Amino acid sequence: MFDMLVDRCSTMCLCFVLAMFYPKWALFFQLWAAIDVASHWLHLHAATVKGSESHKKIDLSGNPILRLYYTSRKVLFTMCAGNELWFSMIYMLHFGEGPAVLTFGGYAMGLWRLILYVVTPIMVAKQIISLIHLYTAALDMAAIDEAERASKAKNT
Repeated sequence: MFDMLVDRCSTMCLCFVLAMFYPKWALFFQLWAAIDVASHWLHLHAATVKGSESHKKIDLSGNPILRLYYTSRKVLFTMCAGNELWFSMIYMLHFGEGPAVLTFGGYAMGLWRLILYVVTPIMVAKQIISLIHLYTAALDMAAIDEAERASKAKNT
């Protein structure tokens, strides 16, 4: 759980800096931080309430995307690293393009921008996974709440 807290806080701090660097994109960074924290917190809370040993142990009959995300170390690493790399490249681009790696039509593309373009689909996929986390955790909590209410009604 501590590793998740550190991950969330460090990326949120980076988002706060990015919101200052790119004021027109501040709402995006704020929404990203809110979705990231809410989805991970609710997922962790639902796992705890269900008595799971870890937030990474999921019901294998559940959502196939989350199943792949949590059962494949390669997928999990790629998603997390690609997402963090995207935010890091946005940070680096504030200071410059980085060393030129591609030249076409008189335009030289820097390394930071090239990496940003390469990892953008991964960042988008990671945000979709966060929304799936939020949705499935909300469904889990609703089912738990419904079962608790039914149990209380049955006992009274």
